[in-house]
Amino acid sequence: MQRVKTLLIALTLALGTVGAGAHAATPGAAAASAPTVQIQQIRNATARISYAGKTFVIDPFLAKKGSYPGFAGTFHSELRNPTVELPIPAKDVMQGVDAVLVTHTHLDHWDGGAHQFIPKAMPLFVQHEADAKLIRGQGFTDVRILGENTVFEGVQLAKAGGQHGTDAMYATKPLAEALGESMGIVFRAPGAKTVYVVGDTVWRSEVDQTLEKFKPDVIILNAGDARMAGYTGSIIMGKDDVLHAYQAMPNATIIAVHMDAINHMTLSRKELRDHVKQHGIGDRVRIPSDGEIVKF
Repeated sequence: MQRVKTLLIALTLALGTVGAGAHAATPGAAAASAPTVQIQQIRNATARISYAGKTFVIDPFLAKKGSYPGFAGTFHSELRNPTVELPIPAKDVMQGVDAVLVTHTHLDHWDGGAHQFIPKAMPLFVQHEADAKLIRGQGFTDVRILGENTVFEGVQLAKAGGQHGTDAMYATKPLAEALGESMGIVFRAPGAKTVYVVGDTVWRSEVDQTLEKFKPDVIILNAGDARMAGYTGSIIMGKDDVLHAYQAMPNATIIAVHMDAINHMTLSRKELRDHVKQHGIGDRVRIPSDGEIVKF
């Protein structure tokens, strides 16, 4: 009987040791499954994206509140841009950044007033040679053109298409030239969720094609519904496009940005939150405040 009791005690101790060992291994297991994607909304379309071990800044617009006049010919052009301050110092936005991605060179995506915070030798990706020439002319020495399958230190980056306004707007040559071209960007890496930064575009076939080709897990929509004076329709997406994205990609999380910072935005975060609540889509739609971090 004593022998059986001794064996039971030994077995209990052994099981306890195994349990303790399993418990001790939990932090390591958690680290192995830690998020490989972290998105920090900075302001407007500016974001820090930590992806597969690299950190990118998208569309750095780092000026102080009210630095520039409102965009002429747009809604509320009497307001000065940006309409709010950065949530963190500009130097902190650029801390530890491996590369910058510029979807296009409109002021609210690439501003001249704050280039002092971006190292001149930093890798910087743009959509085409015209933007590359402009930015090289500002003293940047490592400007690269993004392609359909660009690889940066293990991260695959793909240029995506779109149109920065309606067909009617692009039928007017001066306005078409002012709106210009803008790209989206798809991030991919082994083991990481696919992220699609849609960029400044209305919903078009190019967006559908990108969704079909890459099937992104995370979709970042510029959803402020920016408007031109005298024209019907928006030059970027709005609240109905957030709903469209939710319905089109039933497994994706939608992050809505590009609101509450520039004079011609007509959709606020509050209004979008109400829209999301009304349609019951809050389970997969995020509307981050400036400075807020979303992890995957």
